[in-house]
Amino acid sequence: MNRSIRLLTRHNITSLRPLSRLLSQTSSSLPKLPKTSTTKTTTPKRPQAESFNDLFIQKTLSSTKYSDIDFVRVTIFNSQGEMTHHGKAIKKSEFMKQHNLVPRDFRKISRHHHRNTNDTNIDIVPSIVTRQESILLNLLNIRALIKSDMVAIFDTSGSSSTTTGGGETRIHESYSQATFLKDMEERLKQPSPSTTSLTQLPYEFRALEAILVNVISNLTTEMKVHQTVLQNILSGLDESIERYKLRYLLIQSKKTAQFQQKVTLIRNLLEDLMEQQDDELNELYLSDKAQGTPRTGPNHAEVEMLLESYYKTADEIVQTVENLKSQIKTTEEIINIVLDSNRNELMLLGLKYSTGLMSMGILLYIAALYGMNLENFIEETNGGFEIVVVGSTIALVVLLRIGVKSLKKLEKITMSSLSGGENGGRRLH
Repeated sequence: MNRSIRLLTRHNITSLRPLSRLLSQTSSSLPKLPKTSTTKTTTPKRPQAESFNDLFIQKTLSSTKYSDIDFVRVTIFNSQGEMTHHGKAIKKSEFMKQHNLVPRDFRKISRHHHRNTNDTNIDIVPSIVTRQESILLNLLNIRALIKSDMVAIFDTSGSSSTTTGGGETRIHESYSQATFLKDMEERLKQPSPSTTSLTQLPYEFRALEAILVNVISNLTTEMKVHQTVLQNILSGLDESIERYKLRYLLIQSKKTAQFQQKVTLIRNLLEDLMEQQDDELNELYLSDKAQGTPRTGPNHAEVEMLLESYYKTADEIVQTVENLKSQIKTTEEIINIVLDSNRNELMLLGLKYSTGLMSMGILLYIAALYGMNLENFIEETNGGFEIVVVGSTIALVVLLRIGVKSLKKLEKITMSSLSGGENGGRRLH
């Protein structure tokens, strides 16, 4: 069988050989067609090291936190106080080159802050830095660059791709930002002709004043909110001490502590500016330096009066917040005293019940002895039952009185006066 299969296979192969030879001859006799353009275009291969570096840089940039890291959005006012650009996206490198900034100075004031419902990433450490031709400010949510003829307000609300979770917060921020920009434009406008040159402030100080007005106004509003909420919580605790009220007090105490830190940093910044040397205060006069006549000596009354005015307001806010913290601390101490008193009363009540039960135990013990099914002389005498009842009752009253008297001694613990007795400290009555 196997032999027949091998013979059949060999016969088929030999029969296919003439057919393959015929196909090869036919293909060789056909004219050759020109090559079409379907050939693959070869691209020059880049070196492996260069390709890896480019890929690494691309992945690093794509994994950064912000997609618009190379750009910054600014609102610019010109020397006449007019808003020339609103939310304009400018390359950071071009902005730094145009205004003679270095990345070290530009890094913090141009930082983006993406807000969401769970986290608020805001730098609360304020700073006012003076450079050769500009003043860099970082106060609360305001980042600004002030020059002698231009003001740039950086957009800190984040890019337009921010999630819509905190809609109400962004609406409030938009309204506050619009109010601030409007006030900035009004203050930067040229003063009326009736205003003398001695009373008007330079351009950079008008911009600085607009920023300080906005910052102090926001701090005052926030302080009033904390004050109102805290007063409502404290008045509610005066009526009754409940768990949810204590929770609200804890939350408000944390918020007040954060606000106190924020306003204290603003006050300390203004105080440090006022305590600087004359040369450092004179550096704030950018208009004089632009005109080629820089200030020298102690001739800086304008900036001192400006900083002192807002320093006093910030100090008043700090004092108010410290008063609120003192009220919170006093309330917490009173609550602890009340809770300790209630706990002591519950412990005394438990001791009273224990004393009563122990006294009743004597009566039950006597009744158990009397109820035994044993012969005794009491059963044979007249008035035996009355004797047992009266005796057990007397024992109950005596034991109960002794226990109550001991509890009263524990309750009447008073602090002895400094001149009373040699024992001092505490005395039991």
